[in-house]
Amino acid sequence: MAEPGGVPGPEGVPGPADPPGLADPPGPAGISRAIYLAPWRIDLTIRPGVGRLLDQARLSRAALARAIRDALEAAGAPRPASVGLILSDDAELAELNAVHLGKSGPTDVLSFPLLPPEAYPPHEGAPGPGRRGRTGTAAWAGAAAPTSLAFPLPPRARLHLGDIVVSVERAIEQAVTGRGGQTGDVGWAPADELRLLVIHGTLHLCGWDHAVPAEEAAMRALERRLLGR
Repeated sequence: MAEPGGVPGPEGVPGPADPPGLADPPGPAGISRAIYLAPWRIDLTIRPGVGRLLDQARLSRAALARAIRDALEAAGAPRPASVGLILSDDAELAELNAVHLGKSGPTDVLSFPLLPPEAYPPHEGAPGPGRRGRTGTAAWAGAAAPTSLAFPLPPRARLHLGDIVVSVERAIEQAVTGRGGQTGDVGWAPADELRLLVIHGTLHLCGWDHAVPAEEAAMRALERRLLGR
């Protein structure tokens, strides 16, 4: 699980780069809709052919949006705000993984945060200022790294926190082959694996990481709590 971008990001998070939703995909981008769970808006995009995989996982779009909402609230994200969720397949995740993290092959989730970790409240286990490492599932997509919002948003405007891209194909495979969960050795329902991945990706947007043991332990504990386990 990682974060993409130019500045090294957490695992599953890339560095400075256009968020995936801004790129011109080959062919139709898929089905898009906004799900409102005040004060949040989840901008959901389902790539062509992925809807049938989501149906196979027996998980509703609303359930995924609720998982993101719960993670945003637990992380103390600024509000009102929006998050992009792109449900895709191994091919797109492999391409993003190569472009943003320099890694070969698909991964399960990538996060593209638009705000730096300092924009969120401090959390348990986080390293001190200037000591944060990145583990590779988040890619920094912002142009700069302000420590706070420099100006108030216009009335009724929403701050976009970033985008999460999930391979539904990989989530199902990991769940049914016993390679799911936080430790990569859990066999459970594909719906549970998908919920975990969107929670994990949302926490990466909100400055959480697992590059150091203390923060990793706190992140895993929070994910278990949000999953109700």
